[in-house]
Amino acid sequence: MLGGCLARTAFDVATAPVRVASKAVDLATTSQSESDEKRGRELRKREERLGKLERRYFERMEDCEDGNDGACDDAREAYEEIALLRPTIPAPLPDYDR
Repeated sequence: MLGGCLARTAFDVATAPVRVASKAVDLATTSQSESDEKRGRELRKREERLGKLERRYFERMEDCEDGNDGACDDAREAYEEIALLRPTIPAPLPDYDR
């Protein structure tokens, strides 16, 4: 009975580094689906931000045309941010099924 315990302990000691290393690799790597989900979330956030900026820009341009100089400055700032953000959002793929 003692021999079985010693053999089991020896086996556990011998395989422990492999088990620990494999768990560390699992924790350190990100699966492709996790990367895709993260990328999707980031893209949706940028698209949402772009939509808000475009709405703000058009609203402020209307106020600017009515003579509000502060609105002109705000529209300019929104446009600058739009110009920086737009290249980070990929163009939609064409729909050939139409």
